Amino acid sequence: MSISPGNGPQLSVIIPTFNRSDLLRQTLGNLARQRMPTEMFEVIVADDGSSDDTRAVVTEAAKALPVRYHFQPDEGFRAGAARNAGARLATAPILVFLDTGALVGPDFLDCHLAEHDAGDRTAVVGYAYGYDLAETTPGLAAAAAEALPEQVVARFQGVASFADDRQPQLVACDFDLGQLAAPWVLFWTLNCSLRADDFWRLGGFDEDFRGWGLEDLELAYRLFNDGVGFRLARQAWVVHAPHGRDRDAILADCMRNLRRLLVKHPEPPIEIVWRLMQRASPLDLEVSYQFLLSWADRARGIDVADELAREVSRLDPAGRTVVVGAGNRVPPTLPAAILLDFDADLLAEATSATSHVGHHAIGLRTLLEDGAADTVLLTSRLVGLWPRWGRALLTEAHRIGRSVRLTDAFAEQIGDSPPG
Repeated sequence: MSISPGNGPQLSVIIPTFNRSDLLRQTLGNLARQRMPTEMFEVIVADDGSSDDTRAVVTEAAKALPVRYHFQPDEGFRAGAARNAGARLATAPILVFLDTGALVGPDFLDCHLAEHDAGDRTAVVGYAYGYDLAETTPGLAAAAAEALPEQVVARFQGVASFADDRQPQLVACDFDLGQLAAPWVLFWTLNCSLRADDFWRLGGFDEDFRGWGLEDLELAYRLFNDGVGFRLARQAWVVHAPHGRDRDAILADCMRNLRRLLVKHPEPPIEIVWRLMQRASPLDLEVSYQFLLSWADRARGIDVADELAREVSRLDPAGRTVVVGAGNRVPPTLPAAILLDFDADLLAEATSATSHVGHHAIGLRTLLEDGAADTVLLTSRLVGLWPRWGRALLTEAHRIGRSVRLTDAFAEQIGDSPPG
């Protein structure tokens, strides 16, 4: 990819905003300090219905920056729609998404562009100092308001709470996202970039995600499944300027969007995200997902057709049956059922040329309605998952089924071991 200024803007920086004109002024002021020539980038402020002096701040910034402004009416938190609208105005081949209040150093855009210089299909994850919903670094707010971002980084470097909230996951993979089975969970629109053609080929952000959170994770999941790689750019950092947040409202928004995410992608990785968000953080996805992938590989040879055949006589032929852990083969005597398995290839075999319906799922959280089945059968293909997720599997089984039963073979294998 050429970075010659004669080719027009190489980067379009898209900043959604809502009633944060003071922080926006700082963000735009730092973009005006870029060492990159201004003809090589453009800035688009996508206003989600502000009622303060945001438009005036953009007008003032246009004296030093190539900046455009888009306004959409205030119809609630619609950051995804604002980002899409900003991207429609973009003319550069690379889109950089940046939050209001994400303060950048003078080499920020050069560092993002360098990650795309090879021309490969890459989504770039930028580092975010000071971003932690649970904790604010003492003294950071005052420093961010008074000092240059690079001075703030120099001052707080080494303070634990100043590190990116994703730091433990980044350290675990030695800052190489290519080592991860689920790098997409670390892609946050606070600071990221990707090719415009990749963005639009997948339709941009899903605008049904309203309120705070998860629309970036959902886009990243689609990018990953489309073959886009993920790379960390530690030098393309931002300092997240602390500002007031309603954490209860954020959590409520996240849980609503989590339901949307599961409906759109009812697949094992998203089931795990759902499970994690009930008690922890989706950032812990990698360990759990690697655990599932490891067990799926070991379990490929576990055939449960015989153990299911022994259960058929206990089933009501007219009833609705769900099998969790169906594998690649079920007995021909099994009445039409809903088959779940964490291995998509095996599930496709089990449902091929049959009346059974397949769901690629672990069984932690499905889209089946409460009481959708008369009987839910859990098979021995779940034995390796039992120590970690047994309790969750039983909870979901009891939600969707009036009767829940472990096959005899499964019950014999786990004995009296309590579910995890």
